[in-house]
Amino acid sequence: MYVYDEYDHAIIQDRVKQYRDQTRRYFEGKLSEEEFLPLRLQNGLYVQRMAPMLRVAVPYGMLASKQIRKLAEIARKYDKGYAHFSTRQNLQFNWPELADVPDILQELADVEMHAVQTSGNCIRNTTTDQFAGVCTGEVEDPRPYCEIIRQWSTFHPEFAFLPRKFKIAVNANTESDRSATDVHDISLHLVKNAEGKTGFRVVVGGGLGRTPIIGSAIRDYLPAEDLLTYLEAIIRVYNQKGNRLNKYKARIKILVKALTPAKFAELVEEEWSHIKDSDSKLTPELLEKMKSYFTEPAYEALEDNSPEFEAKLAESKGFANWVNRNVAQHKKPGYAIATLSIKRPGHAPGDVTDVQLDKIADLADQYSFGEARTTHEQNIVLADVKKSDLFAVWEAAKEAGFATPNLGLLTDMICCPGGDYCALANAKSIPVADEIMRRFDDLDYLHDLGDLDLNISGCMNACGHHHVGNIGILGVDKKGEEFYQISLGGDSGKLNTTAIGKILGPSFKRDEVVDVLDKILNIYVENRQEDELFIDTFKRIGMEVFKERVYAKAN
Repeated sequence: MYVYDEYDHAIIQDRVKQYRDQTRRYFEGKLSEEEFLPLRLQNGLYVQRMAPMLRVAVPYGMLASKQIRKLAEIARKYDKGYAHFSTRQNLQFNWPELADVPDILQELADVEMHAVQTSGNCIRNTTTDQFAGVCTGEVEDPRPYCEIIRQWSTFHPEFAFLPRKFKIAVNANTESDRSATDVHDISLHLVKNAEGKTGFRVVVGGGLGRTPIIGSAIRDYLPAEDLLTYLEAIIRVYNQKGNRLNKYKARIKILVKALTPAKFAELVEEEWSHIKDSDSKLTPELLEKMKSYFTEPAYEALEDNSPEFEAKLAESKGFANWVNRNVAQHKKPGYAIATLSIKRPGHAPGDVTDVQLDKIADLADQYSFGEARTTHEQNIVLADVKKSDLFAVWEAAKEAGFATPNLGLLTDMICCPGGDYCALANAKSIPVADEIMRRFDDLDYLHDLGDLDLNISGCMNACGHHHVGNIGILGVDKKGEEFYQISLGGDSGKLNTTAIGKILGPSFKRDEVVDVLDKILNIYVENRQEDELFIDTFKRIGMEVFKERVYAKAN
């Protein structure tokens, strides 16, 4: 993973000192609330419903064990012993005291972490596949490009005050998309051209929220060395022409839609023609230097089939179920990718305790070269586990509450913090998620249902990505009362199949949601063909079958 050099250390230390002084002046009354607002936002600090919320940057989801232990220590020392993993692969603390934030930022800086640009109208954390660099089916490891984008965008003076927040995702896998890439402001897909040179298929104008839109391709191939200059051209066009008067029309997706993708691409090409060969053009030396930070760890030469692993699979059904669901193929023989599920009844999706964070760090040190990764789906990945160690990892994960074999199933849901924490939310999300997990706790039933994405958002900002869930649940406000709108048919897991869900019909009260979900699942089970997934059944039979049944019975 990327390691800070002396310039990185100096920049982040200076930023901590700067923010400490800004906080001091705020408490002394020398900065008004209005003046302090952009300063705290630039350092990841929101003021939420209950308390300030500090969002910590986790670049493309990579964490060293010492960083995870520091996060655990901060959760104990400054929060209530909890932290929350977000869909941008970041981590949030929900209960820090405003006065403690400079000290928290200092502790983060000591382990090469920060909260810069995790909020505000700037370029946010660039996300990517949590299996980057270790999975099969990859064009090239996307993490060096994510790091290049991170270094370019953090503190970029021209893009510090964009019309709205701006999100970039990079995908390098030719078979899957684990980052919902095409619903980002810019989606970058690594590809090879006819000569075998690495480049990017560039997609712009995707996004969720009030107007969910799937991005449009504006370039089928962009040479890798032109990555930053082309990104700069895109964001310049957006920065100049984006709507700054209406926040609901300020995202790049609205601009691209209004201009048409073809016209937007034309403007980008015109802008790019002026800067294509500027100092931002990537050199082979810089690309190689960045790739050197992401070299392989000291893998052992192993046979792919470990006798110990095969024996344990045969002995333990529970272990076999976990391996089948939560373990993925690794590119190296004898190794595997293990995902720790942070989804179980009684715990908000994505929430971890300080004790669990310490346990993740221990597991990373013992079994995965001291690194772990956060995921877009709010879980944790140990990317380099020897197959012979998987049984030990599973047993340790069970003790820590991470071993639920539900990856990709109904209860492996994405869920925003909702009205329990977020000041923007119209309704609570966490209690709905908990009720669903408690009702559908029969693993045999969940496995029989098969792969199914359920996403929950507490408001139209769609932090829970409800639009692209096979089943989406959206909290809405009706005259001060919480209701929930359900959508079906969203999709984001594979390449070129991204879809926005369609609304089922009128919304439901909270105590009706789980029963409605039960009906939807029953309709699927009754209508599915052999081995047909929910999303494919929905596409085949259409919305009306679900609508008639759900509302007919309600009436």
